Amino acid sequence: MSAALGGVRSVFQPIVDLDTGAVVAYEALARGPRGTALEMPSDLFDAARAHGLLGELDGACRRAALSGAVDAGLLAPLTLFVNVEPEVLDAAPLDELLALAEGAPGDLRVVVELTERALAARPAELLRTVERVRSLGWGVALDDVGAEAMSLALMPLLRPDVVKLDLRLVQDRPGPAVAQVMNAVNAYAEETGAVVLAEGIEHEGHLRAARGLGARLGQGWLFGRPGPGPVAGLAVGALALPAPPPVLPERSSPFALLPPGTPLRRSPKRLLIELSKQLEREALRLGETAVVASTFQEARHFTPATAGRYRDLVERTGFVCAIGEDLPAEPVPGLRGAHLDPTDAVRGEWDVVVLGPHFSAALLARDLGDDGPDMQRTFEYALTYRRSTVVAAACSLLSRVAPRVPTAPAVPGAVAGGAPAVLAASVPGTTTVVGPTGAGEALLHRALAATTSGVTIADARRPDMPLVYVNAAFEQLSGLRAEQVLGRNCRFLQGSDTDRGVVDAIRAALAAGREWHGTLLNHRGPDREPWWNEIHLSPVLDEDGRVLQYIGVQDDVTHRVQAERRLAQERDRAAGYLERLERLAVTDPLTRLANRRGVEEGVEEVLARADATGTAAALLFCDLDGFKAVNDRHGHGVGDALLVAVAERLRGRLREHDLLARPGGDEFLVVLPGLVPATAAADAARVAEELAADLAAPLVLPDGRRVAVGASVGVALHPDDGATFRDLLHHADGRMYDAKRARRAAVVPGQAGAPAREQVGPGATAPA
Repeated sequence: MSAALGGVRSVFQPIVDLDTGAVVAYEALARGPRGTALEMPSDLFDAARAHGLLGELDGACRRAALSGAVDAGLLAPLTLFVNVEPEVLDAAPLDELLALAEGAPGDLRVVVELTERALAARPAELLRTVERVRSLGWGVALDDVGAEAMSLALMPLLRPDVVKLDLRLVQDRPGPAVAQVMNAVNAYAEETGAVVLAEGIEHEGHLRAARGLGARLGQGWLFGRPGPGPVAGLAVGALALPAPPPVLPERSSPFALLPPGTPLRRSPKRLLIELSKQLEREALRLGETAVVASTFQEARHFTPATAGRYRDLVERTGFVCAIGEDLPAEPVPGLRGAHLDPTDAVRGEWDVVVLGPHFSAALLARDLGDDGPDMQRTFEYALTYRRSTVVAAACSLLSRVAPRVPTAPAVPGAVAGGAPAVLAASVPGTTTVVGPTGAGEALLHRALAATTSGVTIADARRPDMPLVYVNAAFEQLSGLRAEQVLGRNCRFLQGSDTDRGVVDAIRAALAAGREWHGTLLNHRGPDREPWWNEIHLSPVLDEDGRVLQYIGVQDDVTHRVQAERRLAQERDRAAGYLERLERLAVTDPLTRLANRRGVEEGVEEVLARADATGTAAALLFCDLDGFKAVNDRHGHGVGDALLVAVAERLRGRLREHDLLARPGGDEFLVVLPGLVPATAAADAARVAEELAADLAAPLVLPDGRRVAVGASVGVALHPDDGATFRDLLHHADGRMYDAKRARRAAVVPGQAGAPAREQVGPGATAPA
C-alpha cells in the first residue's frame, strides 16, 4: 500500500458557469496507480484506511492536485477545487496543503472542499482550519449538501463560499426533502452571496433541474468527464466568490460579541432557566437541522434534570454541545462537551445558542458575581435574534469543544471485571435475579472472565441504561478499559455510519422489554476503528416481571460480514456483467440505438399493447440517400460520424416513448406507438415527411465538416399491414424502395437536387 502512494495522481473535471457556459474551475479527483486494483478512489481510500495510511494518502492526493494543476496550466482565471478527507483533520489539519501553497504560483486559485462530517466530529479543529484557509485568500466549499440534515444545520457555521448540492437533488424526483434543502440553501445564498453548485449533471434534464434548484455552477458528464488537463474547445471564465466573512476575535466569548449598544437587562437565575428551556423547545421544533450550544459555568450546574433535557436534544437535533468547568467531553452520550479553564472568559457566562436554516436565537448572559442563594444570583443578559451575532456566538462556543470523547466515571458500586448480582434459571429470552455467593460467585467470575464473547450488563432502572459490568473480552472488543465505559450507555460504540434503522430496532426492543439479536457497525477505541458487532440482548426480570437489567453478549464478526459483502459484490458484478452483455446484444455499438434484435423485442411489446388498448402503431423504414458517396469520398470514419449525427437528429424529433433503432448499414427504424386508428395513416405520413425533411438539412460533424444527405422513408401500419414485426418490416421496406424509385423518377433535368417528395404507400415519402 505504501508503494501505491507514489502512484497517486489527479484528474480534473470541469465546473461550468450555467449562464455563460464557460469553464470557471476544475475539481481535482484522486486516482491510484494506473492499471491496478487501487486505481479507483473508493478502493484506494478503503485500502489506505485499512492500513492506517489515510493521512499519508490524503497528503499525497493534495500534492498531486496542486502539482497536477500547475503542470496542466489550470491557473487564473480558473479555480482549483481540492478535497480534504475529514478523518485526518485532527492529525494533520491542512499543514501540508498550506506548506505547498507557499511554493505554488501566485496565480493558482484554490477552493478547499469540506463535509459536515468533519465539523460534527472535530468542530474546533475545522473552524480553525477554515480560518487558516481563508487567510491564504482561498475559498471554502461545503460538499454533499442535502445528503444529510446535518449539512443544513452546520452550513451557517462553516460559512462556505460555495455550496455543492448532493447529486441526488439533481437526479432524483423532487419531494419534500428536496424542498427543505433548497429553502435552506437559497436562504443562505441570498444572505451571504454564496455560489450554489449542482453536481451530477449528466443530461439536459439534469441541467434543467439544476437551474430550477437555483444553481449558478454545474458539474457532471454533460460538461466533460475527468481528464488529465483542461477540456478543449470550451470558453474559460473566472469564478467570483463572495467577500470572506469577518474573522472572529481570538478566544472571544459570546457575550463579548454582542454589538455595541445592545440593550442589556438584569434578571435572577430563575428567569434565565425558563428562557433557556424555551430556546431548547425551539431547537426540538427545528429537529435535525438545529445546532444547540450552551455554557454551564461549572459541572455542578449540569443537573440530572438538565441531563434529561439534553438527552432529548441529542436524539432529535443535528448537533449539541455544552461546555463548563470540569464538564467532560461527553456529559451524556452523544453530547459534545469541553472543560473550561477558570480563566476563560466564557467561565463567567450563561449562554444558550440555537441556530437553524431559518431560525437563530441566543441567550447571552454574564454573571454579576452576587453572593447568596444560587437561584437568586443576578445576571446581565441579552436575548438576540440577530443572525450574525448568533452565528458568531455558536462559532465561539464550538471552537472550545473537545475533539474526542474521554472516559466517563465508573458507576458507584460497580467493579471492573467483577460479576454483578444477576443470572440464574429463566424463561427463554429473560433472566431472573439471583445473588451469587461463595463458590457460585467465584465460578461465575471465572466463567465470565474466560468467555471469548464480550459480556455487558446495563442497569435498566436508571436513565439512559448505563453499563454496570463489562468483562475482559468486551474491553478488547471496545478498545477501552472497564473504568472508561462503566456508567455510559453503549451508544459510545456507534458512529455516524451506524445504521439508524438497526439502532431504532434496538431501542424499540428495549422499550418493550424484549430480547434482540442482530448485527451492528460499531467503532473501537480512541481511533474509532470500525468493526461489526453481533449482539444478543436479553432482559433480566425481577420476581414481578419488571426489567431490572439487560445482558448483552457481543462478538466481532467483521471477517464474516466482509466475506458476505465481498460475495454479494461479486454477485452484483456478475449480474451487472450479464446485464451489460444483454444490453450489448440488443444495442448498436456505434449509435447506442437498439439493433435489429432490440427493436424487434420492443415492437412486439408495442403491438401487444396496441391489441390490448385498441390503438394503432406505425413502423417507419428510413434509408439514407447518398451515404455511400460520403463513405467513398471521405472515408468510413466520417461515415460513422454521419450515422451518429443522423441518430441524434432523429432522436431529437421523436417523442419520448417512440422507438428508434439502427438495424444495420445506413438504415434506421422508427416505431410510433399509441396512434388513434382513424388518423394513424395521416399521422405516420406527417412524421415520415418531417423526418425526411430534417435529414435533408446539412449535418455538422464533430470535426466541423458539413455533410448533406437525404432519406427515403417507407411506412407500414398495424394492424392494417400485419400483426407482427416481420410483416410490418416487409411492407415498410418495400414502400421505402418504391419511394426511392419514385424520387429518382421525379428528378427534372436541369433541377437536379431540388427537393421533391412523393408519397408511395401509406405515409411513404421520397425526398429528392
